[in-house]
Amino acid sequence: MKRSHCLLSAALVLALGGFGLAVPTREPAPPPPVVAKAPSLAPAPAPEAAAPESVEITLKRGEVFDTALRRAGLERGEAAAIAAGLRASVNMRRLAPAERLTVRPAAPGGEPEITWTRSPAERYEIRFTDGRWTVAAVRPDVETRVVALAGEVRDSLFASVERLGESATLTARLVSLFEWDFDFAADSLPGDRFRLLVEKRYVGEELLGYGDILIAQYASSERTVLSSVAFADGGRHEYYDASDRSVKKMFLRAPLDFTRVTSGFSHARHHPILGGLRPHLAVDYGAPVGTPVRAVADGVVTMAGWDGGFGLSISVRHARGYETMYNHLSRLDVKRGDRVRQRQVIGRVGTTGLSTGPHLDYRVRKAGVFVNPLGEKFIPGAPVPAHRRGAFAVHVRTLLERLDAQAPLPPRAPGRS
Repeated sequence: MKRSHCLLSAALVLALGGFGLAVPTREPAPPPPVVAKAPSLAPAPAPEAAAPESVEITLKRGEVFDTALRRAGLERGEAAAIAAGLRASVNMRRLAPAERLTVRPAAPGGEPEITWTRSPAERYEIRFTDGRWTVAAVRPDVETRVVALAGEVRDSLFASVERLGESATLTARLVSLFEWDFDFAADSLPGDRFRLLVEKRYVGEELLGYGDILIAQYASSERTVLSSVAFADGGRHEYYDASDRSVKKMFLRAPLDFTRVTSGFSHARHHPILGGLRPHLAVDYGAPVGTPVRAVADGVVTMAGWDGGFGLSISVRHARGYETMYNHLSRLDVKRGDRVRQRQVIGRVGTTGLSTGPHLDYRVRKAGVFVNPLGEKFIPGAPVPAHRRGAFAVHVRTLLERLDAQAPLPPRAPGRS
């Protein structure tokens, strides 16, 4: 029995071996990967600090220099020291709006750098050197170009000049050449023509401003062509007309720079307030309240105050028996007994007294009798000195030839006399 059991067990073992029964076994773990050791690196440098950004500001009207510097970020004491350093070499009283200050803040251990630009042709570099603030003037070259212009008045002279690409500054300069002979408010009409040679000053391609008008002509249907020619006499330019006489005369043609006439001289005009026909021995200039009123000639103020229906009024006595009146003013800038010069502002346009709206009532008396201010023939200007007349004639001929070649007067539009 015992032997049979042993035989059975052996047979069972053999049988299992014949079927190939595998006994699971665990594979050995792979060796860990070899990791190369990185070489040690120096720490990365810190990024450089960004350069301080410049600050640019524009000066405000009435602003003083050190206040502008503080507005640009400088400390009070620093701004005061810079302004004090500049006063020795720069006129600090003529600061103007639109001038620019550029301040580059100080780097560590340094001082701010400042550029003061007054115009394209004038700037100052301000630096801290040897323990104090210094200023270096930088003045780029200015080029003067002579330009010929010609145009026709369609609506207004200002708009007509602007259409040529020029500014109101040039229009005002043109008007000022003829203000003794021509009242642009009363006399200019659509169809009038003009031409001129003018100096324009540039820094690079940037227009700095206008120089002299060398010659100008204005052609109106109401009169002969007006001419004004710049001519060097005694070291400075004077302007003369085609008759070789100074354009400057005893009387300006009008007391306002350039506005519109609302009521002409008449001996029988319907008065807008009192009614009926009343003499109106004046020229009314419509203009905004506050417009400056100029004395048309040198003289002495004989009256400045309230004058009934004239409202605030000024009377000025001039040479050769002339007297002028300026009525309905809003303000008086002179008093009785004051001596005034031609073009001096003596008052402001208003609507005081018997007035229907803002305007200047302007009157002229000659020997006590009112005359038409627009028709009066005032005393002509002084002539070109006798010893200079030959040179003046050559000068005028040269300028006219250039005008004819570069800016002929535009032809008068059809239907206009």
